[in-house]
Amino acid sequence: MRTIKKIHKAEYRPIADLVTYSPLPTRSLQQIDPFIFLNHHGFQTYPKYNQGLPFGPHPHRGMETVTFILEGDILHKDSSGHESVMGPGGVQYMTAGRGLIHEEVSSSEFKRDGGDLEILQLWLNLPAKKKMIDPNYVGLQKEEIPMSHLDEGKVRVQQLFGEWNGVEGAFKETFPLTMSTIYLEKGGKFEKTIPANENIFFYIVRGELKVNGVEISYRNLVEFNNEGEMVAVEALEDSILILGHSIPFNEPMVAQGPFVMNTQQEIQEAYRDYQAGKFGSWNH
Repeated sequence: MRTIKKIHKAEYRPIADLVTYSPLPTRSLQQIDPFIFLNHHGFQTYPKYNQGLPFGPHPHRGMETVTFILEGDILHKDSSGHESVMGPGGVQYMTAGRGLIHEEVSSSEFKRDGGDLEILQLWLNLPAKKKMIDPNYVGLQKEEIPMSHLDEGKVRVQQLFGEWNGVEGAFKETFPLTMSTIYLEKGGKFEKTIPANENIFFYIVRGELKVNGVEISYRNLVEFNNEGEMVAVEALEDSILILGHSIPFNEPMVAQGPFVMNTQQEIQEAYRDYQAGKFGSWNH
C-alpha cells in the first residue's frame, strides 16, 4: 500500500462572486511535482442575467492547464485562434508553451439563463526542455472522452491521459502523464498500482472516500509518500475523484502570476515578451 503523507484541505479563496477553493499551492504544500496549482470553482447556482466566469484575456507561458467542467459551461478563446464552448463532462487541455493569451468566460446562454456551475482547473508544469514549445489547445465534450467501467459499473473512469484498464486517454500528453476523472457510486471500489517513483495527484471533488483505509471527504487533496504502489479506494457515498500520476521533473520552478519557468530571469523575459506582443494579438 502507498502510505499517506498528509491530507490537505482546500482553502476558501473566492474570486469576485465565484466560489473558489484551492488545496494547491498552500503554505503547507508548494507542489506535487509536476502538478502545481488547482482551483475548484463552485458548486454554486448563478441567477439569470449574471456576469459568469471572471477570467478575461490574460497570458501564460511555461505550463499547461486541464479544465474539468462538471456543471455549467466555459467559453475558451485564445490568441492562436482556438475557440470553443465546453459543457458538463467536457474537458479542456491547453499547452501555453512559449506563450499565448486566452480568456475563460461563460457562454452568452449561461449568462442569460444562469444555472449550476462547478469547474476545476489544474495547472501542470512543463519540463525545462519543453517550456518554449508551440502553444496548443484541445477541447472535448463528454461524449468524445472514453469511459470505462470497474466494479460492475459502480465505478466509471473518464480516461484523459495515458492508459488504464486497457483504455487510452482522449488527449495526447506533452510529457508522460496518466490522469482520470473517476465517478464512484456508494460502495464502489477500485485498486490501482502506481509505480513508487511517480507522484500522485489525488483530489476528492465530491463525496467521501476510504483511501488505503483512511476516510477522507470532499475538497481534500491527498499527498502520498513515494513508497508502496497500491492505492485502494472505496466510496462511502457517491463521489467524484481526480486521479493523476507522473514522474516528477525535479527541476527548479519559479512561478509568478501566469508564468511558470525555471529561473527568475526567465520570468522577467516572459513579462518583456508579453509586453512586446510576442504572445500573439487579442482581436476579439
